[in-house]
Amino acid sequence: MRVGVIGAGAVGGTIAALLDRAGHEVEVTARGATLAAIAGAGLHLDGAWGEHTARVCAAETLTRTPEIAFLTTKAQDAASALAVNRDHLEGVPLIVVQNGLEGLDTAHRVLPGSPAFGALALYAAQNVEPGRVTITAAGTTVVDRSREATALLASVMPAQVTDDFRGAQWTKLVINMVNGTPAATGLSVQQTVADARLRPIVTGLIREAARAGLAHGVHFDTIQGLSHTGARFAAAAPLWAAQVLPRLMARRMGSVPNLGSTLQSLKRGQLTEIDFLNGAVVAQSAEVGLRAPVNQAIVDAVHEVERTRRFLEPGELAERVRAEQSARR
Repeated sequence: MRVGVIGAGAVGGTIAALLDRAGHEVEVTARGATLAAIAGAGLHLDGAWGEHTARVCAAETLTRTPEIAFLTTKAQDAASALAVNRDHLEGVPLIVVQNGLEGLDTAHRVLPGSPAFGALALYAAQNVEPGRVTITAAGTTVVDRSREATALLASVMPAQVTDDFRGAQWTKLVINMVNGTPAATGLSVQQTVADARLRPIVTGLIREAARAGLAHGVHFDTIQGLSHTGARFAAAAPLWAAQVLPRLMARRMGSVPNLGSTLQSLKRGQLTEIDFLNGAVVAQSAEVGLRAPVNQAIVDAVHEVERTRRFLEPGELAERVRAEQSARR
């Protein structure tokens, strides 16, 4: 099958390499050092799903029309990436594999004539070196209603279809709350959860996201061990008790340091998707009259790191969170 993958980062690189290994005709889009690395030495995959070097076609934009396409850019790049590839995507089934809540709406807006479906990558993939992706923890991909895309992905990785993509998106958003603190401090997810100064921050991020979802009437789908019951517990439990949730999340990641997608962007010298993760919690909370000071503090901290390239010490970040909470009482 002819497959187009728009964005050859951690998730896109994984999908492209596995489909190439299975014999599909894959073309990826990339820029800068990533494009140069793939064009010169191929796209290298290693880790939990084995090793493979994919010799895929690579360019800044698609050069041919695929039979199915995957959008795997960061959320902030989605609209522009779709627009520049419009000629080869019109009418083509498009699978949007992104964090946050807006990706599918963006695809419908930019490409109204293309059938678009959402998907969530629940495996841990690390892309710090251009052209190389490491699977640090295996997992599944959840696909919204498209049985064609689910079958294609299931031929190369664990994948399943869901009829409740909104609930799955919100559960993934709660899970992604472990990403912001590493991006602010430069530490791995496991390190931030183990730190007594940072674990309450991670817990606060999770709690605010769960409260926002519940206020919007979301029924959280069960993903990576987090269920609707778990989300309700996160929203209602005392902070000391709710800290069990990030501990469990970190434990599921295993012993290989997990940087989280947001810190990976910083490591590559790129802007992050913090506005579409923690920023989404702030916006969604405001819509229902709730405050999300912990998420706001993390958004501000990560934007500062983007500007200065200086990570915050754990104690410094904890003080900023406390100040934001006090200011919003």
